[in-house]
Amino acid sequence: MPLASLFNDVSRVLEASILVLATLFPIVNPIGSAAVFLAMVESVDVALQRKLASRITVYSFFLLIASMLIGGKILSFFGISLYAVQIGGGLIVAANGWQLLTKDAQKDKPATPNPEEVLAQAFYPYTLPITVGPGSISVAVALGAHLPTQLHATNFLSPLVLAASLLGSVILCAIIFICYRWARNAAQMLGKSGTTVLMRLSSFILFCIGVQILASGIRSYALTLR
Repeated sequence: MPLASLFNDVSRVLEASILVLATLFPIVNPIGSAAVFLAMVESVDVALQRKLASRITVYSFFLLIASMLIGGKILSFFGISLYAVQIGGGLIVAANGWQLLTKDAQKDKPATPNPEEVLAQAFYPYTLPITVGPGSISVAVALGAHLPTQLHATNFLSPLVLAASLLGSVILCAIIFICYRWARNAAQMLGKSGTTVLMRLSSFILFCIGVQILASGIRSYALTLR
């Protein structure tokens, strides 16, 4: 009987992990984010880009886990609503997308940036909001509230909830690392013209995502005024 119960728990954890991955993957969009990331680090050497990708992956993991497990409680503690996160985050995402979209290609080779300054930006803006934006945080908070119910757990500190959250986040962050780590290789396969088109398109999509997040936040706020 204990063995059957163990298999049942493992099965439920795997199902919940798949739910975490399937829900967050379209919102995080590692492939599209990697194109935006590449546009922002085009003047960075390969070794520094790889180190930056590693830091972004680690920061993304902890940000997603924190959002799922304690995100709702942190927002409640500071009196911050989800629509406020959406409005503020949407503005930042849209601003970043617009900046990348309207950035002119430089004819001269850009100056090599300071590695310390580049790595100092690993959390902001590369992780938040480029990789894990307000939309991802909102979804992660909602997942954190849903997982205990799905796994029949009493709270978010249940081993089953922790296991499902960790496993789903690890797989997603591994995909983020792969996309960011080999973004330049993919760009070389696409060629200069293909890369330019992809970067512009990704920048436009990023801008639209920011506008959509902002609109969702405003709509949620408007509903509270009724």
